[in-house]
Amino acid sequence: MTRSAPAIIGIAVLSLALAACSGGPRTKGPPRAVIDRALKTAQGAAQPSTIVATELAFSREARERGQWTAFRRFAAPGALLHGKDGPFAIEPWLATQTDPAEAVQWEPRVIAMSCDGATAVSKGRYRDPEGKVGGFVTVWERQSNGEYRYVFDVGGDDVPQPPPRPQIEEGDIVVTEIDAVTGLVATCPRGGATTPPPPAMPIGEDGKADARLSRDGTLRWRWEHGADGTRFIAAEYFYQGRWLTAIEQSLVPTGD
Repeated sequence: MTRSAPAIIGIAVLSLALAACSGGPRTKGPPRAVIDRALKTAQGAAQPSTIVATELAFSREARERGQWTAFRRFAAPGALLHGKDGPFAIEPWLATQTDPAEAVQWEPRVIAMSCDGATAVSKGRYRDPEGKVGGFVTVWERQSNGEYRYVFDVGGDDVPQPPPRPQIEEGDIVVTEIDAVTGLVATCPRGGATTPPPPAMPIGEDGKADARLSRDGTLRWRWEHGADGTRFIAAEYFYQGRWLTAIEQSLVPTGD
């Protein structure tokens, strides 16, 4: 995928603000003014900044009201969680879960959206209360009320874990970087043309794979579950006459 393919979202969040998602209690919400400006200036129905705002609200609710409480509220009917044995319906499972004392916190890094904005896939990073870090991919669909709810979620720890960050001592000067969230929006068909189908998807072993196409045909997301327990998810989008890979995430078994 070439550098020219992505459209960079007009929203950048200071990593210091995003890092607050992985820290202790925080009373203030996400940088609302930054998000509002991005939403106001975004063009068309597909606005990746709305997914950024939803992800930040989701993470904040997990921190303030409870991890599984937030997962219940942001789930679409029939949503799937890709666990160690494959995807399963998350709602019955969530009904048995109790909120932990401290929630996992996360932030999006890449958003891919269909041309009509009805389907989006986000990829990002998380940190759990024990300090373990990992990656996640979430698929979002716009509901009849205009809000986005997730229909698929998968996440897993990095293997191996990166070395611990050096401890900051009093008097140290810390310079934070700016985390830019990359937004990829599919090209809309013009003049009554139809989008060609995406490339054929290889079928996983024992059929443990599936793919879903957005209703406008411009975005595909798919998952695979390997015989060794490795979980893989990818998203492809139609951009300027060809299908490009927007997101890939491979999660190896951790033994948990």
